[in-house]
Amino acid sequence: MRFVPGGGLTDERRAFREKSRLQAAERLRQGARNTVIAHDLRVSVRLVQRWRKA
Repeated sequence: MRFVPGGGLTDERRAFREKSRLQAAERLRQGARNTVIAHDLRVSVRLVQRWRKA
């Protein structure tokens, strides 16, 4: 099975995801909690946990 490049997202959604990831990275550096970041960026807590781990 082959997957669509970019996870099947449009360019707009990929840009939004990257912007969110960069904002989360900055907040993680500042020591914010995963739940707060997830709520503010409107993403899942699990996604923020993955970003923190990476």
